[in-house]
Amino acid sequence: MAKQNKESRCSFCGSGKQDTLMLIEGLDAYICDKCVTQANQLLAQELGSKKGKPMDTSITLLKPMEIKAHIDQYVIGQDDAKKVLSVAVYNHYKRLGQSVDQADEVEIEKSNIMLVGETGTGKTLLAKTIAKILHVPFCICDATVLTEAGYVGEDVESILTRLLQAADYDVASAERGIVYIDEVDKVARKSDNPSITRDVSGEGVQQALLKILEGTVVNVPPQGGRKHPDQKMIPVNTNNILFICGGAFDGIERKIANRLRTQAVGYKVKKDEEELDLKNLYKYITPQDLKSFGLIPELIGRVPVLTHLNPLDKAALRNILTEPKNSLFRQYVKLFEFEGVKLTFEDDVLDFIVDKAMEYKLGARGLRSICEAIMLDAMFDIPSDPSIKELSITLEYALEKFEKADFKKLKAA
Repeated sequence: MAKQNKESRCSFCGSGKQDTLMLIEGLDAYICDKCVTQANQLLAQELGSKKGKPMDTSITLLKPMEIKAHIDQYVIGQDDAKKVLSVAVYNHYKRLGQSVDQADEVEIEKSNIMLVGETGTGKTLLAKTIAKILHVPFCICDATVLTEAGYVGEDVESILTRLLQAADYDVASAERGIVYIDEVDKVARKSDNPSITRDVSGEGVQQALLKILEGTVVNVPPQGGRKHPDQKMIPVNTNNILFICGGAFDGIERKIANRLRTQAVGYKVKKDEEELDLKNLYKYITPQDLKSFGLIPELIGRVPVLTHLNPLDKAALRNILTEPKNSLFRQYVKLFEFEGVKLTFEDDVLDFIVDKAMEYKLGARGLRSICEAIMLDAMFDIPSDPSIKELSITLEYALEKFEKADFKKLKAA
């Protein structure tokens, strides 16, 4: 309603009624036509700059070979998985560069990724490293705590709550982030036979994940937890979020072997067939094997990129100790530098640690456990003894400290 009082003035620019074409009255305030026009122009400019905005240059400049080269600095081996991941991630973020106004009949679909490999082979580290390289929000979710909506446990929406928290509640940033769903094999269907009881932590979770993986707008509770009727929700579009699922799929080797009509022992191949690597059946994995393991076909279809991680041999474990930028040995050297102590390791110690990790089947993750057992006494005593300026870890020292640890019980288990 236009204000008739001659004493009324615009609350923004101070113009009087006689200086404007129209003076609009609000609650204890006025705004003139000039300020409305100016505000509309500013709003159009702001929206125009965001509409069809290309993705960040820190992502577009990284080609697949560059992504793999960066990963090589932190992750040892697994070249096949690195190549698959680099291409999939590059294509995903290149897809985000398509303008929303672009009249193109070809729409590139999202390609989520499934990583299959034994524990300690580097599945989580690969996902973390890619997110670090691309400077995008990243979160890890444990699938074992997820349940179907309405049951005790966490809803699948809690995944997006963690991503929002990683992005400091910047929704636009979170909507181009990366989510790593760990232990996805633990939500496999318990049985192929129908049951009178609901599988709320297995197939029920898989069904709940479908829409999020495919791309939809999900109303997320900002502080996590269950939804409440009066709670304010944050809408998050998952269409451009890259989901990486990982799992050990313990026992899937038998599914693969059955499909290949082979056995673990005494299998012979024909001369015209490729000899199978019986020590690493993961390399022959297909979506059919995931279905046999208990993943529903709808979920498998929404995670089209399937790759495996090879078991780590002795040489790979040895390189993990010393080669990466943040290798375990470099971390311990840095820790002792803070105390003014020069730390060195003899070559025999490296072989000893690797042999024990292989013996206990702990993978790369077990290297730290063994190193912690060996270094515990030194890390406890040296900070209180400023006279020590140098420490050399010998094989005898490592063997003595390792024997004090409880790893023998682990082997018995």
